[in-house]
Amino acid sequence: MQYAEAKYNRNSLLLALRRYSSVVSNMEQTVLVPSLLRDVPSEDEWDGDAAEESCGDLYGNYLTLKAIRNTVESGLVPLDDRKVKSNTALSKTLEPLLDTDPEALFRFHLKGLFSVMTDLTKKTQSLTEKYKDIIGVSH
Repeated sequence: MQYAEAKYNRNSLLLALRRYSSVVSNMEQTVLVPSLLRDVPSEDEWDGDAAEESCGDLYGNYLTLKAIRNTVESGLVPLDDRKVKSNTALSKTLEPLLDTDPEALFRFHLKGLFSVMTDLTKKTQSLTEKYKDIIGVSH
């Protein structure tokens, strides 16, 4: 992976997405028995719908992190009705932003995406380390 990283600037979106995908793959290879994560409370704060779906345990977080990686690698899939309503409400609150400078809007979203990808990468690494603690493997 270091060779692939050398081709991209440290602040490259592709590099951030590759790091996240790599960390999730490592998590999948490490977490051989995901059911051990059930009912283990998550210490990480999750916002919005992800928090509701994860139910606050590491197993829910594990599934969410994998689903996000699949979306990053495969693209967007149609949302269910509940999420469509939520996204419609969000887009209405963001409508004033659409009239701003396109480059500024792009930079705003790119900065947000970098922040989210960095946060998800850290959460994935944390979950992997917690699993190692559960099964008694030293770091």
